[in-house]
Amino acid sequence: MAKIIKLPKKIQCQQIEFSTPHAQAEQYWNNFLTTELGKIYQVIPWDALSQHFRPKHHERRGKKPEFELQGKIALQFLKSYSGLSDEQLMERLSSDYVYQFFCGVYYRPGDKIPGFKIISDIRCELASIMKVGDLQKTLADYWKPYMKDTHVMFTDATCYESYISYPTDVKLLWESCEWTYEQMKRVNKKIKGRMPRSKYADIKDRCLSYQRNKKKSWKATKKLIGSLLYLLNKLNDQLDEMENTEKIIFTKQYNKRRRTIKKVYAQQKKLYETGERSEGMIVSIDKSYLHPIVRGKEIKRVEFGAKVNMIQVDGINFIEHFSYDAFNEGIRLIQSIRLHRSLFGKCTHVGADKIYATNKNRKYCTKNNIVTSFIPKGKIAQEYQAETKKIKSLLSKERATRMEGSFGTEKNHYTLSKVKARIKTTEKLWILFGVHAANAVRIAQRMALEKQNQAA
Repeated sequence: MAKIIKLPKKIQCQQIEFSTPHAQAEQYWNNFLTTELGKIYQVIPWDALSQHFRPKHHERRGKKPEFELQGKIALQFLKSYSGLSDEQLMERLSSDYVYQFFCGVYYRPGDKIPGFKIISDIRCELASIMKVGDLQKTLADYWKPYMKDTHVMFTDATCYESYISYPTDVKLLWESCEWTYEQMKRVNKKIKGRMPRSKYADIKDRCLSYQRNKKKSWKATKKLIGSLLYLLNKLNDQLDEMENTEKIIFTKQYNKRRRTIKKVYAQQKKLYETGERSEGMIVSIDKSYLHPIVRGKEIKRVEFGAKVNMIQVDGINFIEHFSYDAFNEGIRLIQSIRLHRSLFGKCTHVGADKIYATNKNRKYCTKNNIVTSFIPKGKIAQEYQAETKKIKSLLSKERATRMEGSFGTEKNHYTLSKVKARIKTTEKLWILFGVHAANAVRIAQRMALEKQNQAA
């Protein structure tokens, strides 16, 4: 049984002295540098990164911005590191001096704190001027002193899924009908007309009844899809007529959504009538740039997000190719080796999955004296067989454990399991900073270990 300790009613506490922030600034700063976030702060080349995000011929006018350019970049690292939502991050930033030091801001009690939407605005601003190649080159140059075996490269592809509900044909068609009907009511209110008749209410009840069923038969699904296609076509025609009756200025976002829904109707009608899926099937009316990416995994056969071909050097990942469309990563090996050379110089060993072991890639690696983890074709000379087999086995094992493990770490701990950005450019920025926030943590750990060994 645990021993019970009786505490006195009045505990004598040391009196807390509240001095000005400037008087204790050095003390707080030194304490910040000892924290994990402070160590990450020291391994990021802020000045060089700021140069890549600074727009040309920019003159500052009006009110001073809430965050300087370095602070805006720091917010992106902090977002991935903390895993908090924009609202939670702003709340934490207003009360945690470690977060404030990291972003270069200072909020005193009573200060007006900006709304959390400023984080989204900053993300859109940086995404519009981001240059992935220059940014990765800067980080690689700065991190080289903490990296070993830079002549060895591993490469593999992964998919960073977007935050959308799992798309089905019924769900996609109903969302299109629902949005179109809401826009009809909004336009009708402006033109002060009469809503045209449709079977919207009846089909809405049918969709709700269909969704309640645990087992959805193919016959019921096919019948409901046919009704939804008929309704969507009718609503599109009715909305076209309402738009032509009076001159109303619609936003770019509205027109884009209308085009997306009409494309959804065309694709779903072809699938319904012929059973053939169109190339570039739309899976979300909010994110029309997303397409199904078949990965062939046991748990997830199809993923919806960005497919990224990555290279890894000493546990540090860099993005080689980024696409929302499915692509064969096996043809990206030569480009991956060229990226490695531009970042780190000579490449002598490559570890890659068997999908990369094409004849073209094998010839390129042989011509450039690059040892690979590919299973050899034909017979190997007897005197080199054991040594070659050992090297290939080590490369293959290192890639399978270290690189694929890093993908899991990024997805589970750096907000990349489901990317919650809402547009194409910000989603790319979200993934980029998620990958390099994980890299910065690894480099910070190495830097701390090196200092500890030097002190010992």
